[in-house]
Amino acid sequence: MSRLKKIETDKDSSGVKKPRKGRKEMINVTGMRDILPQDQKYWQAVSKVAEKVADDYGYGRIETPILEYTEVFARGIGKQTDIVEKEMYAFEDSGGDNLAMRPEGTAAIIRSYIQHGMINQIQPVKLFYAGPMFRHDKPQSGRYRQFYQFGYEAIGEPNPALDAQLILMGWNCLNELGLESVVQVNSIGCPTCREEFKKALVKYYKPKTKQLCESCQRRLIKNPLRLLDCKEEGCQKFKDGAPQILDYLDEECKKHFMKVLEYLDELDLPYVLNSQIVRGLDYYTRTIFEYWSNDDSEGKSAMGGGGRYDGLAEILGGRENTPGVGFSMGMDRIVSKLREKEINVTETYQPEIFVAQLGESAKKKTFVVYEKLRKKGFKVAQAFYKDNLKTQLELANKLKVKFTLILGQKEVGEGTILVRDMEGGIQEVVDFNKIENDIAKRLDKWHQQKLEKFTAPEEGDMPEVRPKGEKRAKDLEDFNDEADSNFEGAYGGGDAMFSGDNEDY
Repeated sequence: MSRLKKIETDKDSSGVKKPRKGRKEMINVTGMRDILPQDQKYWQAVSKVAEKVADDYGYGRIETPILEYTEVFARGIGKQTDIVEKEMYAFEDSGGDNLAMRPEGTAAIIRSYIQHGMINQIQPVKLFYAGPMFRHDKPQSGRYRQFYQFGYEAIGEPNPALDAQLILMGWNCLNELGLESVVQVNSIGCPTCREEFKKALVKYYKPKTKQLCESCQRRLIKNPLRLLDCKEEGCQKFKDGAPQILDYLDEECKKHFMKVLEYLDELDLPYVLNSQIVRGLDYYTRTIFEYWSNDDSEGKSAMGGGGRYDGLAEILGGRENTPGVGFSMGMDRIVSKLREKEINVTETYQPEIFVAQLGESAKKKTFVVYEKLRKKGFKVAQAFYKDNLKTQLELANKLKVKFTLILGQKEVGEGTILVRDMEGGIQEVVDFNKIENDIAKRLDKWHQQKLEKFTAPEEGDMPEVRPKGEKRAKDLEDFNDEADSNFEGAYGGGDAMFSGDNEDY
């Protein structure tokens, strides 16, 4: 059943009108949200960087279903993890199958690796993914029940150099977006040496049981490693005195981790050796890591993380000792951080040309012009649904295009088209059949001028100029004033042109 939000409508004590009682408004599900067009530039920027890094390091894209058999995650992530116990959207469908909406990406990718015989490909198999995940968690700042991740998985290679390269890839993603981060690195060893560490943790925390939060009291019994991952203030004070996993690593795990750190040192990557990060999933072994923003010293909003998971494939029915390592990045938190830092993000599509028209015959011609320019790769915009020329020019100005092509009845009759420089206000008549070559040359010249301006002397050596936005507005105002008196002569339409469909002019 759809959830509806009631809206009140009576006046309150101050006389302010409210919506009437009984009316209802459709709203989104709790913890879900709409990503609106004006926000898409941030998401597109993150997606482009993720795809670029995937291409740079040779990771092929994979798409796994949103729905998987529940067992994939129950076995892969761990039945006693918070995700499986409390957060996973799991249900039985009409056919009796137990299904779950994916809460993370790695287990599903390992399932695909096994199912499609990728063990027979050149190892490691390097895969990249991006998409929505689902967890029935408490909605809060930066955390939603439908959230988005991108990630990289390298399966079939145990070499520690791969761990270091993946850590670098995640850091590169954030760095290319303009976000400064520090990598938090740890090793949780293999299952054998980790068991001794768990015993030491339980011994340390058991006398403090009554002082722990409810979640940590359960973790003490079911999943002791997560005691170090608690963000509750009352539990934080015990962390510094807790045993450290690095003291319990066997020789092989210690050797592997030291190699990872040596590679990170060679790369001069900013990292912190943090023995208190453990990650929340059971499948991790040896190297684990998280990405913390420079201004997030406690890691309350880690932007991503991952690690090695050498036993996961075997847990899901694959070949024994199949190594794997990977990480995921939280797109929601990255976008939030981009906004918080006020990092300038390029619009997903910034048109350079606007095609404007006046009159029915001109509109038909501009349809053709627009399609030709679009197919040739020009960044072009239009508003064919508007008959008012002033409205079209104002829209072109708001879009900050460089050139507007104007076609009226006069131009149709003469086989010409007007090219207006929206910054300089200069307007020229061009042969209609030569507009593609002409506009290409103008744009090339403009781009070259921008490049030269970018490398120009310092501000003190430059002549004073009017701000571009101010100049655009003044030029458009002058053009509109001139248009009011000259449209009849310029377009040969007479008063009839400004009646009927153009009455809003």
